[in-house]
Amino acid sequence: MGSRAFATLLSLALAAACSAHEDRPAPEFVDDAGCATCHPYQAERWRGSHHDLAMQEATAATVLGAFDDARFESRGVTTRFFRRDARYFVETEGPDGKVGEFEIAYVFGVDPLQQVLVRFPSGKLQCLSIAWDTRAGHWFSLYPDERLAPGDPLHWTGPYQRWNGMCADCHSTDLVRGYDVASDAYRTTWREIDVGCQACHGPGAAHVEWAKQREIGDQDEWRNGLVTKLRRGAAQEEIDACAPCHSRRIRLTSENTIGAEFLDGFLPERLNERAYHPDGQIEDEVYEWGSFVQSKMHRRGVACSDCHEPHALELLAPGDGVCLQCHTETPPTDRFPTLVARRYDTPEHHHHAPDSEGARCVNCHMPARTYMIVDPRRDHSLRIPRPDLTLELGTPNACNGCHAERTPAWAVEALEAWYGAKERPRTFAPAFAAARERDPRALQGLLELVADPEQAAIVRASAVELLRNYPEAWSEERMKETLRAALADSDALVRACAAGGLDLLAPAERIPLALPLLADPVRAVRVEAARVLAPSGLAPDARKDFERAAQEFLAVQEAQADMPWSHLNRGVFAADRGDPRTAEEAYRTALRLDPTFLPARFNLANLMNATHRNAEAEEILRAGLGRAADPAGEGELQFSLGLLLAEEQRLDEAAAALSRASELVPDRPRVFTNLGLALRALGRTTEAETALWQARAKDPRDTDALQVLAELALERGEREQALALAEELARLLPDTPWAREFAERIRAGRQAPSGGPPR
Repeated sequence: MGSRAFATLLSLALAAACSAHEDRPAPEFVDDAGCATCHPYQAERWRGSHHDLAMQEATAATVLGAFDDARFESRGVTTRFFRRDARYFVETEGPDGKVGEFEIAYVFGVDPLQQVLVRFPSGKLQCLSIAWDTRAGHWFSLYPDERLAPGDPLHWTGPYQRWNGMCADCHSTDLVRGYDVASDAYRTTWREIDVGCQACHGPGAAHVEWAKQREIGDQDEWRNGLVTKLRRGAAQEEIDACAPCHSRRIRLTSENTIGAEFLDGFLPERLNERAYHPDGQIEDEVYEWGSFVQSKMHRRGVACSDCHEPHALELLAPGDGVCLQCHTETPPTDRFPTLVARRYDTPEHHHHAPDSEGARCVNCHMPARTYMIVDPRRDHSLRIPRPDLTLELGTPNACNGCHAERTPAWAVEALEAWYGAKERPRTFAPAFAAARERDPRALQGLLELVADPEQAAIVRASAVELLRNYPEAWSEERMKETLRAALADSDALVRACAAGGLDLLAPAERIPLALPLLADPVRAVRVEAARVLAPSGLAPDARKDFERAAQEFLAVQEAQADMPWSHLNRGVFAADRGDPRTAEEAYRTALRLDPTFLPARFNLANLMNATHRNAEAEEILRAGLGRAADPAGEGELQFSLGLLLAEEQRLDEAAAALSRASELVPDRPRVFTNLGLALRALGRTTEAETALWQARAKDPRDTDALQVLAELALERGEREQALALAEELARLLPDTPWAREFAERIRAGRQAPSGGPPR
């Protein structure tokens, strides 16, 4: 299973939805066993592959781990693995914190690790967070540095270790999740327990009929009755088939989308912080799609099967042979005309001893990162090492990945000695790194990246999303010009991300930009348009298209109804449409599924506050204290609680909550501003001034802190300091008459105006 960061990032992802389907019967699946009759070579290659062994019933033939009364201890919990007759059991800490016996129903994966699944009531299958290292031959913890107690959503009995919602789609064929939100129960079914033929080729009933009759009727002849026939080298077809499982993504529909465009059924992770480094290298567990689509190879038409045998899942050639198929003195320029004829497997190119690890293509161009403790996975962006970016941005580089004892500066000097001090290729990394820090200097760079057709689509889409860090710029004409182009981009991911950003505009401004997208051919785009148009007052002639897309948006939330973020999405959508009752129900459902899910808790508390139910809002916030996954989450709860208590004029309690928040989230300027305001109201002016100066140090543009600091300086008779602060306030608010009058009165020696702008 993924990391806590994966669960967090996934929980905050924006959902998209299902498209309208033509009125035709759903394609039917058949038993894979019949495929081998006509396709014996492919079936033999597939048998024993990782796809074949993705999930199996727990038997003596399939269980790889030691169940001979083996014991494993981690963080004070001892787990025992044993057999009883022909059945396999684990004795460990259960959901109630007590030690119990749990029978192993299935095993999951074969190399380099194997997990075990335990059947729980209500159809839930849970993944034990202790796995078997199939290479070293021992049990190990997937979370060795954390004590995941019962009640933590990442405890092995929790929702984010549940096979049904987190793993099943990609380990079985024709899986139907079968979740009922009212009972919090599953009736999950599959056609094949593993990843079989039809997981990639689509439902096979029509193909079987064609094979029997040797005719295809009105279907395309080349397909032979298949939803998709994966022709070798057909890059886009292969990406659409492989990406649903070889990417970090959320599912947009419970229906079968095999053969459709990837974004018609899924919304993938972009190059977001904590998932990818600023230069696009993999950081968290994101699988292969997101890195490969950044690569020049992808843009030149290289397909998955150009490197990987699609049935056995092995490389087409050992060692560097897979790379030297193309990167050679006689390249296949008929298919890849930009290839340069050159010999690469020489010390003149790689500058390492022949046959050494340093001479291997992948160790420089596809460095590996280890996930799940023992599972190294290679970065598929196929980039050149850039130790200069390590110096500038702190991103990793392949040189120091091997030579950890050396410095990045040493690596830069070595590369320049080998290849000369040539100009390095342009990269989006500096703009992305600066934009993640909300550096205003990055804005122009982002706008240029979005408009640059030479950039990979995922880079342009990620740049669009980073523009959200500059909300004040969204009303500028240069931004709107970039957005108009992005909304019409040929790539659906760029259009979807551009559509999703329109919620930074006023509802009326969104309408002309988002309205055409309601009819987009790709569902991820269409429903993002529906989401951002939810608060807008549409004309009657536009309502029909909107309502259809709105129903699609709600359908995708239903498709992932076992995940709390789907109910958060549903609640926000309902609130935007003026339906607080449905919003409240959705937020409460999200918290029922995961009481630690803070976005739903904040939204529910805000809704209670907006509907004059502050006692309930306080109860909701206090119920979250102690449940947050990290100190930052706890700090945000204390901050929200402090604001609510201040509104209730319970200033002593408010100051205590805000003070605690300032300890937990010390980088949040507004926490210190509001703490200063509460302390000033309590007459604790010295403490108030300290907090306000801290706020100003963290955010020099905080006008509330400036105003109150100026007022406090006046109260002490320090008019010169008060005037300097007031003049800075006026510079920051050039269009605000009150700010100018404030400074003028101090300058003239008159009493400052009372009240001031609302805070």
